[in-house]
Amino acid sequence: MAKETIDNLPPLREVIAEHDLAAKKQLGQNFLLDLNLTSRIARTAGDLSNTTVIEVGPGPGGLTRAILASGVKKLIAVERDERCINALTDYLAPAYPGKFEIISGDALEQDFEALAPAPRRIMSNLPYNIATPLLIGWLKNIEAFEGLTLMFQKEVADRIVAVPRTKAYGRLSIISQWLCEVQPEFNIDARAFTPPPKIQSTVVSFTPRPEPLAQASWNAMEKVTAAAFGQRRKMLRQSLKSLGINPQDAGIIETARAEELNVEDFAALARLLEAN
Repeated sequence: MAKETIDNLPPLREVIAEHDLAAKKQLGQNFLLDLNLTSRIARTAGDLSNTTVIEVGPGPGGLTRAILASGVKKLIAVERDERCINALTDYLAPAYPGKFEIISGDALEQDFEALAPAPRRIMSNLPYNIATPLLIGWLKNIEAFEGLTLMFQKEVADRIVAVPRTKAYGRLSIISQWLCEVQPEFNIDARAFTPPPKIQSTVVSFTPRPEPLAQASWNAMEKVTAAAFGQRRKMLRQSLKSLGINPQDAGIIETARAEELNVEDFAALARLLEAN
């Protein structure tokens, strides 16, 4: 059974009814109202007492409340839906004075490092329609974060944690694993959401590596993975021809295909591209 409250605040369904917060498809909204599940997500991040958490798309505040109840140092929420901003301002901000701040705006346009001092962590039930571009932006600046605790559609999570020689393995797998230890935490059934999405969701933890798994620049990694997986069924000697590099010069068999290479192999190709 869904937990109705983890604090002395009204149940989420009452908040939704009072503020007319029906989820909007165009905003990629699927609200998670079960506070047992949101509390479980908050717990996966560990001790937050010295951490400022930034949440994207809090909606009516299911995960928001769980993070605040966990004893976080401060929580900053980024939301573009004025209905949700008004609701959270009305009922949540007064309950956690000095610990909760809400910013009105588009998450894709935010400078997340500027929003809060370190240590900072991102935690979010990501809006499905912008989940991947947000993740790429955070990975590009991953040293700014203590970690990321994020919920994706299961098919996206599967791509993030995929290993070579599997169908899901691709650019997102390589960039994520190059920079972070990635850990799928648990799945959440579609029926737990309002409205239910078409597939399950998965919570994934990202722990930044002290150093990338192998030396390479971001731009070069982007170029070689884009070229290789843009024609993933072709041999590398063909798919990388547009970049003017020969995989053999990086110690890689030229008849191999993109899905056969590990992260270190792609880093070797990236270094070769830069050298050329």
